[in-house]
Amino acid sequence: MKSPRKLIMAAPVFFLLTLHTLASSGYGNWPDTRHSNGHACIGCVLVVSMIEQLTQVHNSTVQISMERLCSYLPEKLFLKTTCYLVVHIFGPDITKLFRADMNADVVCHTLEFCKQDPGQPLCHLYPLPKEAWTFTLEKARQIVKKSPALTYSRSGAGICSLPFLAKICQKIKLSIQNSVPFKDADSDKYSDFPTLRGFYWRGRDCNDSNKMAYPGRRPDNWDSYQDSNCNGIWGVDPKDGIPYEKKFCEGSQPRGVILLGDSAGAHFHIPPDWITASQMSLKSFLNLPIALTNELDWPQLSGTTGFLYSTSRIKENSIYLRLRKRNHCNHRDYQNISKNGASSQNLERFIESLSRNQLLDYPAIVIYAMIGNDVCSGNIDPLPEMTTPEKLYSKVMQTLQYLDSHLPNDSHVILYGLPDGRFLWDHLHDRYHPLGQLNKDVTYAHFYSFLNCLQVSPCHGWMSSNKTLRTLTSERAEQLSKTLKKIATSQKFTNFDLFYLDFDFQEITEEWQRRGGQPWQLIEPVDGFHPNEVVLQLLADHFWKKMQHQWPHVLGKENPFNPQIEQIKDFSHPLLLKFGSSFST
Repeated sequence: MKSPRKLIMAAPVFFLLTLHTLASSGYGNWPDTRHSNGHACIGCVLVVSMIEQLTQVHNSTVQISMERLCSYLPEKLFLKTTCYLVVHIFGPDITKLFRADMNADVVCHTLEFCKQDPGQPLCHLYPLPKEAWTFTLEKARQIVKKSPALTYSRSGAGICSLPFLAKICQKIKLSIQNSVPFKDADSDKYSDFPTLRGFYWRGRDCNDSNKMAYPGRRPDNWDSYQDSNCNGIWGVDPKDGIPYEKKFCEGSQPRGVILLGDSAGAHFHIPPDWITASQMSLKSFLNLPIALTNELDWPQLSGTTGFLYSTSRIKENSIYLRLRKRNHCNHRDYQNISKNGASSQNLERFIESLSRNQLLDYPAIVIYAMIGNDVCSGNIDPLPEMTTPEKLYSKVMQTLQYLDSHLPNDSHVILYGLPDGRFLWDHLHDRYHPLGQLNKDVTYAHFYSFLNCLQVSPCHGWMSSNKTLRTLTSERAEQLSKTLKKIATSQKFTNFDLFYLDFDFQEITEEWQRRGGQPWQLIEPVDGFHPNEVVLQLLADHFWKKMQHQWPHVLGKENPFNPQIEQIKDFSHPLLLKFGSSFST
């Protein structure tokens, strides 16, 4: 067995890759060493807080609470095993510190996962101890003075240094970097595996041994003998000898939908019951391995490419599901080319993961929605880091020229503007964060301040108590939106027409209020930043209605043969029945 030191010299994160992915994917654009230290601190404070609150909720000892947390975690990805190992190493010190009435901030500073650099402010989530901080911290350090656990936290090694996680980390790293499926036998950028950029992100490959069979292509010989475009429609009608694809799809104007987006488009989401002691159970973490291998994103439920029906209890569905309902020949033709931390300035790093052949494939609706990171960063002074209108213009034109050289003719591109993020502070700052609901001690204002202090906030400009900074951030967002609108109204391209849409958060909010909801319910509760699933579905509804009323040609025809397609979908094609009927997922 590997030595405990090598196994546990990562941060004390019981969620292992969860918090690592949360840190590197959702809470920063492209992480550096400074951000990594801040993320280790967040991970420690979150986990220690959960242990403390589990102790309160269940009236149990600290040791039992740590073991309870471990028992909730799945075996997959070694999550449960690693958790128990972490408890073995750090549990005794955490127990001693809790007995001395030290809170999560003190515990994590004592164990050196949180550090106050010389000349820098003290970063803390909870109210400071009644006694002086230096006195309290020194007292805590004396309690664990000779603890071997400190050698692990001081090592500074990352989670991926754990020997048995190296391969898993490498898979995730490659998947994130390249934005293409890790499992893709025929290298056609489509997969029959769900996560690691598989079919949760783009249509499922129906033949992963044939690179000429993939979603979105024009049928080969009308798919008389095999399904070359994975829409579940192939074979010949024995009554008249006409291929089903020709009979039902010819002239129906099939098209796919492609999203070029950031973490909002990928639907970054951390379930509140992951960190809320009173809600935690075995069921809470069932989807944890899937979420980890999807970078804590849930594209299968996103507003643009989601293929699963919404879990938010509203009737609206994704743009892809609407396109498929409109024309069943569009089945599986979706691509979510989104990345946590993406912006106009770094899209070029992964846009090549887009799959479209100008000669072989159907046209596509491409939605460009970089809605935050051009004005958002975690820096102490975020203003110098914001994209200027001139830089945005240059990069967006570069992106559009790339699309013009890759999209089939008769495609469509829609540019989304940026929202007014002052909504966040206005509606959340005085509400309790999930970590503060039990003891009424942490508001979103406290949470935002903690992230800003560590310089790992997803958007210091909007998640700030500084009203002037929030206003300046919104003014820059408005400038960038005007730039996008200018591009859409002035530029022409050979293979697609170009449109602009406002990201009208106010309209979404008003619609939600008409349904009896409250504005604060529209934001992801754990990170206090991302639009939640309700927003994404309402935004899809807004998009659809806008297209119907102003640019109906973008959506294509409604296929009159949809009922007939549904009748043949249950043909027993083994190739397509692997995950259900031939017309599933």
